[in-house]
Amino acid sequence: MVGYDPQEKVELTSTEYAVAGGVSGFITRAACNPLDVIKIRFQLQVEPIKKSQHGGKYKSIPQAMVTLFREEGITAFWKGHVPAQLLSLIYGAVQFAVFEQLTKQAWEQLPPEACSGSWKPALHFVCGGLSAMAATCACQPVDVLRTRFSSQGEPKVYHSIPQAVSAMWREGGPRTFYRGLSPTLVQIFPYAGFQFATFAMFTSAWESISDQGGVKTLVCGAGAGVVSKTLVYPLDVVKKRLQVQGFDHARRSFGQVRAYTGLVHCVQCMLREEGTRGLFKGLSPSLLKAACASSLIFFLYEQCCHALRLSHRVYTYR
Repeated sequence: MVGYDPQEKVELTSTEYAVAGGVSGFITRAACNPLDVIKIRFQLQVEPIKKSQHGGKYKSIPQAMVTLFREEGITAFWKGHVPAQLLSLIYGAVQFAVFEQLTKQAWEQLPPEACSGSWKPALHFVCGGLSAMAATCACQPVDVLRTRFSSQGEPKVYHSIPQAVSAMWREGGPRTFYRGLSPTLVQIFPYAGFQFATFAMFTSAWESISDQGGVKTLVCGAGAGVVSKTLVYPLDVVKKRLQVQGFDHARRSFGQVRAYTGLVHCVQCMLREEGTRGLFKGLSPSLLKAACASSLIFFLYEQCCHALRLSHRVYTYR
């Protein structure tokens, strides 16, 4: 069960929810990181992603996978994995702990009918969006690090996290670590909101037909991930473009690079040079990753919470 349930006999603490969120995020990241690397490479490519075009380095998911493996080796699919894992731990822990606390507060402050039934998706939309914004603010510096590690080619500019942090600090001070925060916050609220809301809708619909717990969570989680990612995807592309500003020297081997002054300027330049399709670059690997990641993280989170509740029961029994 994702979200506060007044009928649950064993209530977990915020720390336990954070542990469950962190563990589920850690495992999900390890499984989905290769798709994330391909998605980022597609998003940052200025040239069209078409098999018939010769200007762009990456033309399709299979071709990108072969190119990455041939030029950079198998480890290329886990570039930025260390900061990405740190990101997943922090993000998952903060998001689920805050989400559970917000839904609990809603049940305590609002009428029961406003927190259940047809109103439950709306409640989960607001709580999911707010919890994601809190998690984003907590781990934005790590997200910028992860993006830069994932997007650099060969020879590498950054060889370790301490060296990367030092170089980025010299580049622009603390503001460097929060590049892309505005579009991230604009994107993350509706994305997480739709993710939690559609997950609640899909699970309610599923439970009206059947109640196969594990399969239900995996299928509904995948559907929630695809729907939410599609709705806000252009903002994710803009965010990635802004996060690598000032990092052009490490990306010239991939093709053209652009300098953007902000969110609006980035969107204007992309529409003028790449058209509307430019805002959806990398959508295919992104949706594949979103389906896998969303289904896994909801499934693993529920399993972790279930294990923690079982441990409480065993301890109480003893």
